[in-house]
Amino acid sequence: MGIGYGATISAPHMHAFCLEAMLDYLKPGNKVLDVGSGSGYLSSCFYQLVKPTGKVFGVEHINELVEFSRKNVLKDHPEFLKESNDEGGIKFLVGDGRKGLKSESPFDAIHVGAAASQFPQDLLDQLNSPGVMIIPVGNSGEDQYLVKYEKDKSAKVTKKNLMGVMYVPLTSKQEQLFER
Repeated sequence: MGIGYGATISAPHMHAFCLEAMLDYLKPGNKVLDVGSGSGYLSSCFYQLVKPTGKVFGVEHINELVEFSRKNVLKDHPEFLKESNDEGGIKFLVGDGRKGLKSESPFDAIHVGAAASQFPQDLLDQLNSPGVMIIPVGNSGEDQYLVKYEKDKSAKVTKKNLMGVMYVPLTSKQEQLFER
């Protein structure tokens, strides 16, 4: 379902599937990066699992989508939003999620809501040991897979294809706006 600016919200069953696949890494006090936070719904779900001291960072490269996320969370859980994020909460930021959020890394869990055409090394480098990243991988119009990367305590990474999917591409701001 489109939410504007070339962005979509994933089907509810996909959010549930991702939450379940990441559950071992969504503990109170953990830190989560949600790339392409869209409506803010999944960021709120992440915070429900990592609160009260956990931190969730939602990243979008279009300011209007960041504001959309904030407004949606404010409707039901204004206490989740934190400006400083020092004591835990959700913080939505404008930025290029393909590069992650190095200033706040490492993350115990990273979720990406758009398909990467190539291996997301910048994101994997920001994943804690242990940690998990769920990301759709594949080119638009071709086979895509929801992939789970797990990094163990010794920083060894394992990759598991979870299922075939069809997501919008993970792009630059310019490409996303042009695709409208």
